[in-house]
Amino acid sequence: MATFIDRAVLHITGGDGGNGCASIKREKFKPLAGPDGANGGDGGNVILEVSRNVTTLMDFHHLPHRRAESGGFGKGDFREGTKGADLVLQVPEGTVVRDKQGVFLADLVGEGTQFVAARGGKGGLGNAALASSKRKAPGFALLGEPGEERSLVLEMKSIADVALVGFPSAGKSSLIAAMSAARPKIADYPFTTLTPNLGVVEQEQFRFTMADVPGLIPGASEGKGLGLDFLRHIERCHVIVHVLDAATMEADRNPVHDLELIENELRTYAERLDSESSRLGLPPLMERPTVIVLNKVDMPDGSDMADMVREELAERGFPVLEVSALTRKGLRELALTLGALVEKQRKETPETERDERPTITLTPEDKDSSDFTITPEEFEGQLVYRIRGDKPERWVRQTAFANDEAVGYLADRLNRLGIEDELFKKGAKAGDTVVIGPGEDAVVFDWEPTMVTGAEFLGQRGTDMRLEERTRPTRQEKREVRRVRVQERMDRITAMEAERKSGHWSDPSKDD
Repeated sequence: MATFIDRAVLHITGGDGGNGCASIKREKFKPLAGPDGANGGDGGNVILEVSRNVTTLMDFHHLPHRRAESGGFGKGDFREGTKGADLVLQVPEGTVVRDKQGVFLADLVGEGTQFVAARGGKGGLGNAALASSKRKAPGFALLGEPGEERSLVLEMKSIADVALVGFPSAGKSSLIAAMSAARPKIADYPFTTLTPNLGVVEQEQFRFTMADVPGLIPGASEGKGLGLDFLRHIERCHVIVHVLDAATMEADRNPVHDLELIENELRTYAERLDSESSRLGLPPLMERPTVIVLNKVDMPDGSDMADMVREELAERGFPVLEVSALTRKGLRELALTLGALVEKQRKETPETERDERPTITLTPEDKDSSDFTITPEEFEGQLVYRIRGDKPERWVRQTAFANDEAVGYLADRLNRLGIEDELFKKGAKAGDTVVIGPGEDAVVFDWEPTMVTGAEFLGQRGTDMRLEERTRPTRQEKREVRRVRVQERMDRITAMEAERKSGHWSDPSKDD
């Protein structure tokens, strides 16, 4: 079972907001004392937080779906719903957060640094908050918004000052074990190291971290071997150390050839990395300080090979050191050389990118905007007008469509935003289909532009008379109805008077 995971896909959902409450306060001698429905609580956020106690993304590999707590519903007597608790997920230092499309979102460096990865939904307003001078006793409340759903790609990049690169079995793990307290697995076969190892080196006044990149072979930048998975761990290093095996048993290999192959892989990988390096304030990968280490010189073949290639390697302009992890030859000189280079690079690195920068909380920008778009398009075989925008879509999610008064309130909000005027400009007519939202989950309704706003058109609580089909007679029609009624009354009086004079009412022998 894998114990080291440096890349994981995380599916997260913020907590849903609680629904608002529609309630009327009732007191002695005051059966309707006014609205007292409170607001629902906000849902909890999903937060990523850097912790030095976490060194892998394994937890997210096994449990990729996470959800924050939802907010409580509002209640009567002005009792607001409880706020949902935030879900704090701890991640290793050096975790880079991207969305599914690869867009960069956050770079988490520094103990305690937080990133709000998914927002919780806002709680719905109760009818007490919706009351106004014209709508004194709303019979509805707003629904809570659903929490934000996101799928994120987390990549862990080791925060090391020195990166050891080289062929498998070149002795990188042995060097880390000899120079620090790290105890990686060491064996005499290729690909012994399957995960990056990290160690802290202390030598006199210098203290720095060192990591190795396992499985780096020709073609690693194209996906061969393990190098592509772990090349990201050298992106933030200050110094690159080429560890060359001076005592290799393979006839077609020598330190110079190995160096050329590894440099080619790094150069290929650096082409996609330099933009991120500039963002971090680091020089391009191939321009960073480099040290060449000839390892295993304690062996006769290794010592002879070092003598043969020393001058050729020195012509490249990099320090060339001969060491032996077994006998510890040259390790002190190597530690001092690396310590001096790291100290110099730290001074040149922008202050905001260093470990001692203050703890921060990264919060995505609010999308709340009054902007909206109306686009005529074909939907289910007919012409519709699709409305997109943060406010219209959010208002639709907050509306309880089973309540006519809530639907009327939604219509008022949309009209105040200017949607009705924009529909007229787009050529929409009464009865045309309007959809609000994306895809097939959009809310579909027939547009009725003659709706009149105002509380005077509201019926009993929970209903909206504007949604009922009714006709209003004209003044001429009213006069005609009145004339007909008066004429009918006068005709009945005339008939009754004629019957009275003829004695019809006093003579019982006459038939009615």
